[in-house]
Amino acid sequence: MSARTLPAPASSPVPEVSVVVIVHNDAGRLPRAVRSVLGQSLRRLEAIVVDDCSTDGTPRVARELTAGDPRVRLLRLPVNSGGCGAPRNAGIAAARAPYVMFLDSDDELPYHSCKSLLLAAEETGADLVTGEVTRLFEESGTTALWYPELFGDARLVAGLRAAPEYLLDHLSTNKLYRAAFLTRHGLRFPEDLHYEDQLFTAQALTLARSFAVVPWPVYTWRLAGDPAMGPSISSSRHELRNVADRIAVARRVDAFLEESGHAGLRPAKDAKFLRHDLRLHLGDLPFHDRRWTEEFAALVAPYLAGIAPGAWETVPREQRVCQYLLLAGRLEEAAECARTLDRPRVAPRHTVCDTAGRRYWGRELPEDERAARELDITEWRLDAQPFTTGPLRHEVTRVEPVGSRLRLTLRTYDPARLLAGPVPVTAELRVTVTAEPLVVPLHYEPDGEGYEEPGGKGHEPGGEGAEAPEARTARAEIDLRRVPLGPTGFRGRRHPHVVLTRQGLTRTDPLLAPAPAPSLRARIGGHLVRAGCEGHGAGRFELTWERTGALGRAEALARPALRRGAGRLIRRATGPRAKALAYHELRKLPIDDKLVVFEALEGRGYADSPRYIHEELVRRGLPIRAVWSYSGDRSSFPEGVELVRRGSWEYAHTVARARYWVDSHGFPASFAKRAGTRYLQTWHGQAFKHMGFDIPELRLASPERRRQHRATVTRWDALISPSEEFERTFVRANDYTGRLLRTGLPRNDVLVRWNEPEQRDRAALARERLQIPDGRKVLLYAPTFRDGERGSGASIRVDLAGLVDAVGEEWTIVVRPHYYERFTVPRELGHAVRDGREFTDLNDLQLASDALLTDYSSVMFDYANLGRPILLYTDDYEDYRALSRGVYYDLPDIAPGPMLATTRDLAAALGDLTGVRERWAGAYASFQERFNPLETGWSSKAVVDLFFDLLLEGSVR
Repeated sequence: MSARTLPAPASSPVPEVSVVVIVHNDAGRLPRAVRSVLGQSLRRLEAIVVDDCSTDGTPRVARELTAGDPRVRLLRLPVNSGGCGAPRNAGIAAARAPYVMFLDSDDELPYHSCKSLLLAAEETGADLVTGEVTRLFEESGTTALWYPELFGDARLVAGLRAAPEYLLDHLSTNKLYRAAFLTRHGLRFPEDLHYEDQLFTAQALTLARSFAVVPWPVYTWRLAGDPAMGPSISSSRHELRNVADRIAVARRVDAFLEESGHAGLRPAKDAKFLRHDLRLHLGDLPFHDRRWTEEFAALVAPYLAGIAPGAWETVPREQRVCQYLLLAGRLEEAAECARTLDRPRVAPRHTVCDTAGRRYWGRELPEDERAARELDITEWRLDAQPFTTGPLRHEVTRVEPVGSRLRLTLRTYDPARLLAGPVPVTAELRVTVTAEPLVVPLHYEPDGEGYEEPGGKGHEPGGEGAEAPEARTARAEIDLRRVPLGPTGFRGRRHPHVVLTRQGLTRTDPLLAPAPAPSLRARIGGHLVRAGCEGHGAGRFELTWERTGALGRAEALARPALRRGAGRLIRRATGPRAKALAYHELRKLPIDDKLVVFEALEGRGYADSPRYIHEELVRRGLPIRAVWSYSGDRSSFPEGVELVRRGSWEYAHTVARARYWVDSHGFPASFAKRAGTRYLQTWHGQAFKHMGFDIPELRLASPERRRQHRATVTRWDALISPSEEFERTFVRANDYTGRLLRTGLPRNDVLVRWNEPEQRDRAALARERLQIPDGRKVLLYAPTFRDGERGSGASIRVDLAGLVDAVGEEWTIVVRPHYYERFTVPRELGHAVRDGREFTDLNDLQLASDALLTDYSSVMFDYANLGRPILLYTDDYEDYRALSRGVYYDLPDIAPGPMLATTRDLAAALGDLTGVRERWAGAYASFQERFNPLETGWSSKAVVDLFFDLLLEGSVR
């Protein structure tokens, strides 16, 4: 397909990188994309805008962009191609630079993308360089990384055979290609089908002699939140043509691998197909009708039948079940199973056991060997799941509107028998819009054979054909007039959830809705309220409110652009900058001499040293008004504690008037401390990795950025020190020259005094809350985050499945990742693994544990006060030390316990803790003496004596 091209100016220099920007009917977003190219830190580049025969204002906008900067060139295809292949190929043909990149008109390039990729290409000589993608969800403003496990470190890969997992990285837009490489192999995009990226990228990665990987974002993939923009091709999974195109592309990749002599990559490619392409469509099954599902199965099943056997083993068990049900034509069950994908707390409706005790998905025992293999869920250990995290399934089976009320019938499926047993379970349905939820009690009724009321004997599985107890039925009535919506009403959606409580243990579960189902509508109190099914994910029951009346008409008449503009104005008027300006004025108000503002973990809860200082002040009955800041969940705070939301107007007012600030991280940098306020910085532990100005990002930052950091530090009137090592590292690195309180950390008091009755009771309560079986030992696994991989799950490096296989009958593993990190207990490990993030104060878990497993976290310094074994899982130590921010110590020189790198070694150490104690006794004692010499168990008392001296003297009225 030929294209009309505006030539480059004769005098323009040859660019170093050509960025091909493809566009079709996207006049509104094209300038943003092109500006992200022209604003790159690499100046010698060109933006080739390829217009795929747009019919809106795109041609005019594109011409204006070319007129505004000589680095912009315009190509226009004479006929719309209907895809991305043809415009990208036209851009490749027109590119003048030795390197080529691709950009879609609705996305952006981060500032250093071109330069950083170019430097990597020149340094490594690689045929292409790939980098991380940031997915930006415009509706919520949240971000997520694209397969972050692939972009943990900078590396040079000697061909795809050396790292076949990069077949998952099938986008073409996060890569820089040598133009000569594309020409040498004649690499072009297919033009006759969608998902052309996948074939092009598979060919490029396979044919590359080497490719480089950089561990930073080089592309921003914006997922539009405005419905008027319409779904992108990649988001149009509901169209069966797109399903057919995915299958067609997969077949072409298979053919290419075979013809090019790379058939050995087929299992990895099949695993990628199951994990990515098929997984996307499986998750949508509950939201399609029977006819669509039948046509989908007819398209997918023949290809699935030819998948390499080993690839099936690479996906989670619930996906294997779903795939098999689809292949077997059990389509309703496949849709039921699809709601459980990646959701280990959503249960199957039915399970069945054979005489050998093996458990299978469904109502009936499997009829053949293949079915038995694929439907076997024995590994989930449903009979050993804890109450708070075991699988349950709550479904709405009927919705009956009666005026302003919704009468719901619910069924709860309980294959793990979590609701059975001698202890009654209370149940509620909650609808939360504001801080105060509407709470509706639920009362379960018998529903079918095998049912027993909570507290009854129940029915034991195990006989041939025996099923778990049938579903329990409950009825509830939601009076929508009673849902608190706030003084100005509400516009948005909320999802009612089920709350179950047993012996003080509480769990919250989603309430699933039938799909597809018509939405119910009612006009209530100035709102139009709808009830229906969330159209994605697990398909939760969803309530949606829209304002009616004058305010509703004004919202409806406002154009989307005006609404977005109004939103920006509101954010400016209520955002951090506005609050900082208000805070500056609020500082003119009189100081409240009794007011102490506490903050821990940036408002995450009642924990760390500020908690224990607060408790000491309360114990002494000193005349203070204590206010705690919170940023999310408030459940960890004691009853009666005054709270203020971090970042709110009330927060700014409170902080401005306080006599004392106490925190463990840092109050907002924009809040300058007034002269009469005294700021106690407790910090949150001894430093192992570099801090402050020792961090490269800060050491090499602009003078203004360094000045800002120094200003935050100079606010501190006193800093708590646990050791000379802390002063040699953290204090020096932050250029802190103020007062040091050499008292030890108040948060460690309870660890030093762990043998007192109060602390033993606290440990027992934590074990009960964690539901640790009698006789089990507790291993606390608390790794730190990895710079550049926050939220990726990369810090959970231990093979938990292998460890459970080795020691799971003796140990329960409590995983407490850093709060920057994400983690979900795998379904099959729920019997022996617990999620420790519900405990805001890490001390609860330390007291309840028998040993610590960590890597480079400062928790090791605190835990040593217990005198219990410390194991270090350091399989990535050399990379961490060299590629991360850097460390203050060579870990082998200071380690208080063995440094382990394999599951076998870790299991062996846990099996011989007595020997570990004996062999590491000397190193442990030296570690404790070096890093905790001031920990006496009375640090809180010492800090109050030294810092709150005015209160103690009674001079404050």
